[in-house]
Amino acid sequence: MSAKAISEQTGKEFLHKYICTSAAVQNRFSYARVTPETDLDRLTQEHPWLLTQRLVVKPDQLIKRRGKLGLVGTNLDLQGVKEWLKNNLMKETTVGKAKGVLKNFLIEPFVPHTQEEEFYVCIYATREGDYILFHHEGGVDVGDVDAKAQRLMVAVNDTLNEDQVKEHLLTHVADDKKEILSTFIKSLFNFYEDLYFTYLEINPLVVTQDGVYVLDVAAKIDATADYLCKAKWGDVNFPPPFGREAYPEEAYIADLDSKSGASLKLTLLNPCGRIWTMVAGGGASVVYSDTICDLGGVNELANYGEYSGAPSEQQTYDYAKTILSLMTREKHPDGKVLIIGGSIANFTNVAATFKGIVRAIKDYQGPLKEHEVTIFVRRGGPNYQEGLRVMGETTGIPIHVFGTETHMTAIVGMALGHRPIPNQPPMDAHTANFLLNASSSAKYLCFFVSVFLLLAKATTLFRQNTKSIVWGMQTRAVQGMLDFDYVCSREEPSVAAMVYPFTGDHKQKFYWGHKEILLPVYKNMADAMKKHQEVDVLISFASLRSAFDSTMEAMQYPQVDNETGVVFKDVPFSELLQKIIKVADEKGVTIIGPATVGGIKPGCFKIGNTGGMLDNILASKLYRPGSVAYVSRSGGMSNELNNIISRTTDGVYEGVAIGGDRYPGSTFMDHVLRYQDTPGIKMIVVLGEVGGTEEYKICQGITEGRITKPVVCWCIGTCATMFASEVQFGHAGACANEASETAVAKNQALRDAGAYVPKSFDELGDVIRTVYEDLVANGTIVPAEEVPPPTVPMDYSWARELGLIRKPASFMTSICDERGQELIYAGMSITEVFKEEIGLGGVLGLLWFQRRLPRYASQFIEMCLMVTADHGPAVSGAHNTIVCARAGKDLVSSLTSGLLTIGDRFGGALDAAAKQFSKAFDSSMLPMEFVNKMKKDGKLIMGIGHRVKSINNPDMRVQILKDFVKQHFPSCHLLDYALDVEKITTSKKPNLILNVDGLIGVAFVDLLRTCGGFTRDEADEFVEIGALNGIFVLGRSMGFIGHYLDQKRLKQGLYRHPWDDISYVLPEHMSM
Repeated sequence: MSAKAISEQTGKEFLHKYICTSAAVQNRFSYARVTPETDLDRLTQEHPWLLTQRLVVKPDQLIKRRGKLGLVGTNLDLQGVKEWLKNNLMKETTVGKAKGVLKNFLIEPFVPHTQEEEFYVCIYATREGDYILFHHEGGVDVGDVDAKAQRLMVAVNDTLNEDQVKEHLLTHVADDKKEILSTFIKSLFNFYEDLYFTYLEINPLVVTQDGVYVLDVAAKIDATADYLCKAKWGDVNFPPPFGREAYPEEAYIADLDSKSGASLKLTLLNPCGRIWTMVAGGGASVVYSDTICDLGGVNELANYGEYSGAPSEQQTYDYAKTILSLMTREKHPDGKVLIIGGSIANFTNVAATFKGIVRAIKDYQGPLKEHEVTIFVRRGGPNYQEGLRVMGETTGIPIHVFGTETHMTAIVGMALGHRPIPNQPPMDAHTANFLLNASSSAKYLCFFVSVFLLLAKATTLFRQNTKSIVWGMQTRAVQGMLDFDYVCSREEPSVAAMVYPFTGDHKQKFYWGHKEILLPVYKNMADAMKKHQEVDVLISFASLRSAFDSTMEAMQYPQVDNETGVVFKDVPFSELLQKIIKVADEKGVTIIGPATVGGIKPGCFKIGNTGGMLDNILASKLYRPGSVAYVSRSGGMSNELNNIISRTTDGVYEGVAIGGDRYPGSTFMDHVLRYQDTPGIKMIVVLGEVGGTEEYKICQGITEGRITKPVVCWCIGTCATMFASEVQFGHAGACANEASETAVAKNQALRDAGAYVPKSFDELGDVIRTVYEDLVANGTIVPAEEVPPPTVPMDYSWARELGLIRKPASFMTSICDERGQELIYAGMSITEVFKEEIGLGGVLGLLWFQRRLPRYASQFIEMCLMVTADHGPAVSGAHNTIVCARAGKDLVSSLTSGLLTIGDRFGGALDAAAKQFSKAFDSSMLPMEFVNKMKKDGKLIMGIGHRVKSINNPDMRVQILKDFVKQHFPSCHLLDYALDVEKITTSKKPNLILNVDGLIGVAFVDLLRTCGGFTRDEADEFVEIGALNGIFVLGRSMGFIGHYLDQKRLKQGLYRHPWDDISYVLPEHMSM
């Protein structure tokens, strides 16, 4: 779920358009919008009621308690509204900590009413269902509605009726208003569900004898439900919080995000600030912002943002160049710093993303120097050594690069001058084990995050014999699981089969250590479950649209003890996720997710990409159990916890990332209680975050004695209280709706309850080490002797990417490269091809001759293609194509039949003509000598002669091309020579003209030799290897295809040649 606030105007438009109620809702669509550009005189023409009614005017910029702040003008005439706007439009106003400019207003009809006619109603989503709050005294002075309001919880799949509303909400309402209020509230709840609202507040809701008036609305919708509600929502504009401007760069990044399977976020906090960040991961981005603010940088923090989910090199480049553009617009007297940070990635190819960042840095090298920018880098994950090497080689700009040996946020202290910058030893140039390939399958992986389901509410989720089915063709994730199984010394793979609805049943090849194995792939889940009764886990990589159906289906199979589902970013919470959670609760299923990478139990089982690639598995000692269990919201930060715990303790016993959604399927407490009841776990680490109240249950568990093991806990997002305006962090749930949900409040409550809470994330590792050492000292933990894991051979693709091996290529190509983000033709990007308008001739020049040809050369090529496109149905190639088409053959077969007739006698004389004329000309042979020699040798002169055309009936195709060559080519010596030959041959016979093949052949030789792009040897080589015949083949293919389509369109039947057009010449004794 991603709850985003909408404007009051949008909320009312939705309500008036889609609410279905018998209650008389008044003033539908009666509003006028005013901005600094609005012409008030024209506005009255569009809304004549402004001239006749009393009016209300108010800003529509997500400002709470406008009435209390004196920001509502009531009971005014139009002149009064104009005066009010004159005093308030474009006025700078402070609301709480936020300072902003009032620029968007609504004008609505004033509704005369009494205080007794004002009511308050609010509906909001929770994990268990939706709550309706109602208070019989609404308006400006409603006060603390949480304490005063009546409330009713509508459970998932339950319906709301009017009797429930009257019984639970309207106990203090006058009898004459109960009927209309109950009808309206019921309809309002249905509307709230249908349009996937997560929050909908009306205050006041006025009920008079005329009907219902919706005066003020505050609302949030679930943005992930766009694919369900697009028809009703349309293009929703999500305004920024008051005090923050909407920048075009933010909209640009939001557009990139919407077109990508990755996650790209950008919020500008202070464009003039000196501290800029470019952080990978939703959780990590919050941690870096926290640390910057903790070290006193809150007023200089320029932006919040994150890139995650394995963005491509091009996407990272676009994201990075946007940030670099912003930070190099205004100079700062102290220079600027750019922090490129992140946790240890699970599956993002760090080298690929860093290459995009390095490209952007090189593009902005000049401005970065001018603005005295210093860059600090810290990252880990697949191929991170290569990424850091590439980043470190960026010259001309001060840049400090660190890997996993450095604490994640240490670079913040270095950047802000709070700790020294160490002299880094050279990084390893390669990794020692598997790394993530930047292949299409890896790109597909980034489209997904995880949901995990467990059938039985058990203490132990996974064992050494746990078996799973994977939903989705996620071969990289499956291979990673099998490699983990192997280094954990499991006897059999943890994946029994895969389910992929888009192919038929088949086998998929994987590696188990050194040998290859086959795993079955089924088209539907039912067959997989039936044939693999030993399976007790389902891991489902399902898209946003199919996540709900596949998850609900999975929970119908009683054999599944554990179920893991992976969903695209988020499931629309308002209904679908609530239903999943309800069914899971009924069946005793524990859900981990959505919006997470999953979990891991060292030595037993890992979910999908959890724990990263094999090098990180080994470095963090995840192949055997330790004594520490953790639970985190963030998937990326869970891998950082693996690193921290492995460096400060004997390692991880179990780790789970429950997901960044506001209402995840399972809670912190669910897992903390499991850890409490697991004997092998001696201490617990919890990484919470701003938003929600689940951490308070841990406090309660500690104070009540239910949790007795040491708990080290830190809630990220402490910076949120320092920002002037609300910031939506990378995780949908990372947003505090009240003071108790702030990270600061939760950290203090945990500290008061007896948990071990560091002063900052920077100190988290130190606190974990201290608690662990105390447990070792008192004998609670006895560290086990290290046992080396089995070795696993490196995948060939990884070894090749890292430069560890070399192998002769099976093919070589020098004309095209499709591997990057943009197609390249002979060094020219496809974007430049269109930007420069080089045309089809220019593309042919790039692909055939590896040259950017002059414009006249490209035009000549295009003319050749046009004049050779067709020459009627009687020629052999067209005839063959037609016969094949009428025989019912397909396009390719018919085209091939026609092309196979091309040779020296039909169309294929270009090369031969070019060779013959060139040889004669280069030998200084006179035209007459050339003609006589060919006659003496008994050879035809290629390119001379035509069956129909003659000197008296010239071929206009030849004339057109000849005129163009004479006018545009720098030199045409060979063409002139061929024309002299033509004078001799036509004097003997008028049809022995220079035909179109001959002209194109000799003119092309002139072009190659004189255009300036080729040496003489290169020009001759292209003639020798048959390049010129390609012109005829390509051009005539257009005509052949035309003949094929023509025959199909005319519905011509099977062709049979008439017998009277055949001369039957049989032996005499067989003649009739």
